[in-house]
Amino acid sequence: MKVKLISTFAAGLVTLFSHTLSAEQIDCGVDVGNVSILSNDFPALHAVAAMAERCATDKVVVTKNQSKDHRDIQSAALKAKPSKYSTAIVSTSSIVPLLNEGLIQPLDALVAKHGQSLQPTQLIKIDGSVMAVAFMANSQHLFYRKDMLEKVGAQPPKTYDELIATAKKIQKDGLMKYPIALNTKTGWNLGEEFINVFSATGAGFFKPGSAIPNLNNAEGIKALNTLKALTELSNPDFLTFDSNSTQALWEEGKVAFALMWGSRGTAILDDEGSTPEIVGSTVLTNTPAFTADGTPGATLWWDGWTIASNLSEQDAEATFKVMVQAISPDMMKANSQKAVWLIEGYEPDASAMGVISTVQQQANPYPMLPYMGLLHSALGAELPDFLLGNESAAQALKDVEDAYMTSAREQGFL
Repeated sequence: MKVKLISTFAAGLVTLFSHTLSAEQIDCGVDVGNVSILSNDFPALHAVAAMAERCATDKVVVTKNQSKDHRDIQSAALKAKPSKYSTAIVSTSSIVPLLNEGLIQPLDALVAKHGQSLQPTQLIKIDGSVMAVAFMANSQHLFYRKDMLEKVGAQPPKTYDELIATAKKIQKDGLMKYPIALNTKTGWNLGEEFINVFSATGAGFFKPGSAIPNLNNAEGIKALNTLKALTELSNPDFLTFDSNSTQALWEEGKVAFALMWGSRGTAILDDEGSTPEIVGSTVLTNTPAFTADGTPGATLWWDGWTIASNLSEQDAEATFKVMVQAISPDMMKANSQKAVWLIEGYEPDASAMGVISTVQQQANPYPMLPYMGLLHSALGAELPDFLLGNESAAQALKDVEDAYMTSAREQGFL
């Protein structure tokens, strides 16, 4: 799969003026059609869906399903004829199964007809065809409490070794029992944490020019041991932690460091669910690396919308028009703090600094390969035994590669 992805993460940003939106209906240029949205469930996507809903009329129906389980239902839902959803909001990884199964359609004709307001850098091209329209950037990165660092006389960590050493000092001084939190819930979250750390080694996930995994080696063992060192400074329930869990721990003041998604930045820095002391001492920055000037242990992501293949031309065109309006500059200006928007006129604020910094430090993009999802799943399923001390790092990585190879052969990648 040849991927041409041009990112605007740190592109020229213009002045953002104060602007508010009412919830009143707007004219989206759609006379008739059914628009149904499937997406993940977090504030930036709520803003997009809310804008889309303002296009609804007596003849234009706009519905949404925003669920953390969207990955699990998207393929089956889009296989229906007609598709249960006219658009799936996807990310760098969740688009791949839809591409593999032909469940989303090329958008070139619709872009030419109705996409004049889109920037060329928003168009995600696969094998030369536009298959998605990106509207926000995301990445996991480091959140830290500067007041905790001051209490132990430490500087903001640039490397994993510094992060671990400072967390141990905080723990030893009795300031916090479990000073680190990560999204390490068994399954997709845990797989992503390993992928982030392994990315910092600079090694490839697959042997060059092939779908053969490249993890059971010195770089893989280094990444896995680093991940274990981090989890040893986390609550023993770390295999249950997802984004909601880590955000709650942060807002309750129970951790000094967390590796969380940038899309959580706004909720962390607002005045809800926490205290002024915690919010005032929270800093968002890039993820640590293995060396001071090394590649951050993170992967860069985009979120964007697609159009289902199994749709009438009328609903496909209606959906395209509505979703262009849903990611308009007006929507962005009214919700500027909810994401790192890839929309004309966006200017980053404090909640975006972690993502921007991670981009500037040249973190790697998440591998958009048709078989990466199989490796991701194998990592999430096979690593808990090592992290719980039940097997060696080499054995855990062998189990990962074996599980992946079985799946890859079944799906024809090997």
